[in-house]
Amino acid sequence: MDVVLELKGITKRFPGVVANDRVDLDLRRGEIHAVLGENGAGKSTIMKIVSGLYSPDEGTILLEGRPVRFAGPREAITAGIGMVHQHFMLIPVMTVAENIVLGREPARGLALDVRRAREDVRQLSARYGLEIDPDRLVGELSVGLQQRVEILKAFYRGANILILDEPTAMLTPQEARELFRIMRELARSGVSIFFISHKLDEVMEVADRVSVMRQGRRVATLPAAETSPEQLAELMVGRSVLLRVERGEHRPGEPVLAVEGLGRAARGGRAALADISFEVRAGEIFGLAGVEGNGQQELVEVLAGLLKPDRGTVRLGGVDVTGRSPRQLFEMGVAYIPPDRQAEGLVLDLTVAENLALKDYYRAPLARRGLIDVKRLAERARALVVEYDVRPANPAAVARTLSGGNQQKVILGREVSSSPRLLIAAQPTRGLDVGAIEFVHRRLLALRDSGAAVLLSSLELDEILSLADRIGVMYKGRLVAVLDADEATRERVGLLMTGATAAAPAGAGTAAAGAGAEEVRRP
Repeated sequence: MDVVLELKGITKRFPGVVANDRVDLDLRRGEIHAVLGENGAGKSTIMKIVSGLYSPDEGTILLEGRPVRFAGPREAITAGIGMVHQHFMLIPVMTVAENIVLGREPARGLALDVRRAREDVRQLSARYGLEIDPDRLVGELSVGLQQRVEILKAFYRGANILILDEPTAMLTPQEARELFRIMRELARSGVSIFFISHKLDEVMEVADRVSVMRQGRRVATLPAAETSPEQLAELMVGRSVLLRVERGEHRPGEPVLAVEGLGRAARGGRAALADISFEVRAGEIFGLAGVEGNGQQELVEVLAGLLKPDRGTVRLGGVDVTGRSPRQLFEMGVAYIPPDRQAEGLVLDLTVAENLALKDYYRAPLARRGLIDVKRLAERARALVVEYDVRPANPAAVARTLSGGNQQKVILGREVSSSPRLLIAAQPTRGLDVGAIEFVHRRLLALRDSGAAVLLSSLELDEILSLADRIGVMYKGRLVAVLDADEATRERVGLLMTGATAAAPAGAGTAAAGAGAEEVRRP
């Protein structure tokens, strides 16, 4: 294969940090080249340089053997480089064709030539095997089809090099499998693809070569067929990593959380909740699976006291706690890991010690006669940063200065150290590297094994399948099924997530209310 894009000695500095340090990287014609790395490893920065969003401080970019320097994304697009971002840049109220030609519209006089736009999109989609109706409104499309629109946008602008940034982050397993089929077809047709992902199994499935970055440097480039997930994880982190923590046998006890007939109308752009009923028992992890935007976050926030339900009841240990405040729930033994650690989980300008005390600073042993005992607060913080491996192990460090993984460990330490009866964990490993994910998974399982109930909401289906003892699937604000772990496959859960079929297992009882015990077929 001949090299179509080559980076030589690329260095990019930001105040106080070297994001890319003399990086050499190349992309061959018709290959899928995966780029892996921990948070802050520099992989996103190097791709932003390739796509014209950043300019390198040092080094050379060669395109088809000729040096290039892009003043912005428009120049990169003109040169044939297109980037599909994780969060799509589409206009929901416009059609597929209108979104694809936006900015380069075929015109008839001063007006958009709608017929030609439709025909251009039909020809383009047929050429690349990305069939889609040009007249459909983008807002009516599934996430997987919206991604096709983004890829077609890049091709309409003449791209022959594609950068896919975490392209499966919001896809179901079926949609991800279809994306991989499309990627292989594109590569066979001569398109070159940089594939940024943190999912090692996906990289192994679809990539031809894999480059691993660590601390701003490229540490290895390997043929995918000659490596393994374990080797790649070790290259990323610098130590051996257990990719799948053994769940072990669980011994569920009495229900800790019981939800019955919970409902909430859609408002403020949030999804509605409809007639949700389930239980989470002591000594089990109950996983909530679903494509983003199907009500999981609204349900979690109702249970954490952040949103009020319109109907239904929530019981904790048999006590009705419907509508109680977050502090009242905390006092009753509920801990909560929010999905956005910076916006909701931490006060970034406070120290690690202060963030560890946010929930219980007002009560013994951290407070005496209404005053905070600073010495006790510092002592506990020193113990927790060691126990939860927060780096640097400095309770006086300001939370803002910590990496994402270490910020998450601070939140985990604060919530788990309260010895909760119920832990609600929403996206607890979002954006974390494989080493931090392993740590979080171990802590969640240890909490379960201590007899606590854990409600885990995650967009990572592999995480749900790995950790959960039972799995509830959300679709359009309803809990459409509850499955035991031994009957939950990626394919079955993936279908439930799309609403294609909702088969509640026999014996699910109240846990399957809202879907019914029979199989429900959806159009």
